[in-house]
Amino acid sequence: MQKFDHIRPFYDSEVNEALRSVINHPMMKALMSFTFPEMSEEEWKAQLLRTHSKRDFQANFIYHAIHMILQKSSEGLTTSGFENLEPHTSYLYISNHRDIILDTSLLNVTLLEKGLTMTASAIGDNLVQKPFLLTLSRLNRNFLVQRGLSPRELLQSSKLMSEYMYHLIRRENRSVWIAQREGRTKDGNDATQQGVLKMLTMANEGQPLTEFFRKLKIVPVSISYEYDPTDALKMPQLLAKANDEVYVKEKNEDFNNLLSGIIGQKKRIHLHVGKVIDAELDDIAALTDNANKQIQALTQVLDEAIIKGYKLWPTNYIAYDLMHGNTQFADRYTEKEKQVFERRLEMRIDEDNKILRDGFLAMYANPVVNKLKYDHA
Repeated sequence: MQKFDHIRPFYDSEVNEALRSVINHPMMKALMSFTFPEMSEEEWKAQLLRTHSKRDFQANFIYHAIHMILQKSSEGLTTSGFENLEPHTSYLYISNHRDIILDTSLLNVTLLEKGLTMTASAIGDNLVQKPFLLTLSRLNRNFLVQRGLSPRELLQSSKLMSEYMYHLIRRENRSVWIAQREGRTKDGNDATQQGVLKMLTMANEGQPLTEFFRKLKIVPVSISYEYDPTDALKMPQLLAKANDEVYVKEKNEDFNNLLSGIIGQKKRIHLHVGKVIDAELDDIAALTDNANKQIQALTQVLDEAIIKGYKLWPTNYIAYDLMHGNTQFADRYTEKEKQVFERRLEMRIDEDNKILRDGFLAMYANPVVNKLKYDHA
């Protein structure tokens, strides 16, 4: 399928040549030294040269790299909901988005361990500007989301991406991961952008919209980090928004966020997958035959599933109580956990700046706010 060539991952027939092109790159050496500290350079190079498929590269190298990241920068990953998924079956995972690399990597590590179909995953082309990162992402089964396009180019690009994802799921039996929104959540509000669902429908050719979505087998994904390693890095953008200013990214900002997400301390992490959205589509179809209203209704179904699947940590409850100046959830955390969080707040932002303080606390507190809405609904 040549029309997908500029966005697709490598074919397996291209993998070995791609590995040979980057095997001596300093970043490959750094990655392998980090992942396999006991292994000599000759050993890992020999193993890379014997690699001829994306699955082998993911299972024999990236899988171990992610486990090393978890070991060094977290207190472990727990999971739930995967017992509801079938082996040898492709799904469309629509996930909340907190970390550039780890959100999808942790899902794939879990899918591999549980014998389920791993995903091809969307990644913004702004994140892989460096040739080495582009090669690594294509080896790791990423496909490119093109950024910075004119409205006309964006329309064409969205249609192509929609067709590619439908092709992967329906023709290649390959699962796909996409975020529920463009860019990571900066304020802790995990909300699905209707534009993401509208983009998916561009591959639909005449069938009822709810039937099209049923064929994609949509699975909502909730990923919850006890600490967001990029929390302080998100503050300048929130500050600009609060001041009604246009935010301009610094030159290496995307790469710094990517790196900080990988090496920064996350403490505990939980990954939950919901059940396939199916019966809900019948309800939506019965409710309305208006396409926009159906997309709006599916957006709400996804939001509810993702928020209900989100695991709240002590940090979320501490931030909520600090933000509201009370002790409503004091039974959900210890005094020591509160002191550690307050110390982090003190070290990472200027606490005298009310906008920064409120923004930092809201980032952790909003998942509690959103869960309470559904609990009281």
